[in-house]
Amino acid sequence: MTKFRLFLIPIVLLLVALMAVACGSDEAAMEDEAEMEEMAMEGDDDMGDMAMGSASEGLDTSTEKMSDSGLYHVSVSSNLDPLTLNEIHSWIVHVETADGQAVEKAQITVGGGMPEHNHGFPTAPEITEEMGGGDYLLDGVKFSMAGWWELKLNIDDGDQADDITFNLVLP
Repeated sequence: MTKFRLFLIPIVLLLVALMAVACGSDEAAMEDEAEMEEMAMEGDDDMGDMAMGSASEGLDTSTEKMSDSGLYHVSVSSNLDPLTLNEIHSWIVHVETADGQAVEKAQITVGGGMPEHNHGFPTAPEITEEMGGGDYLLDGVKFSMAGWWELKLNIDDGDQADDITFNLVLP
């Protein structure tokens, strides 16, 4: 019986210590939560910075621009407006040459993800149809969380290839 008590005492002390730490953590978490609510009530602009992160500030979020080397003029548009989380949807990718001619029969590969989280899309978006007139159907896009996403395209028309990145910020 004495050996059992000697074994039991450290376990009980460890459990008491863990409970004390856990209770202190809850109290600290409650204080942090109260502070964040107070900042939100006061309209503190730092609240948005904390939630979104500073890296997404000042990004070019245009959905129409020139590719990296200036070979193509590209635009993207979603069938969802506004963009929503956790819903698979499609986009139209429109590709023209720098002088405005529609690019037909291009091979377009799709990549991207969340650079701040170091992960890609939760799906495998891909071009599934050439629609004509420089339009391509991009299917399988899904945003799994709020924040900064990159939609990266590599466009190869058979004679030349170029990359382009679109920055998307979901609230």
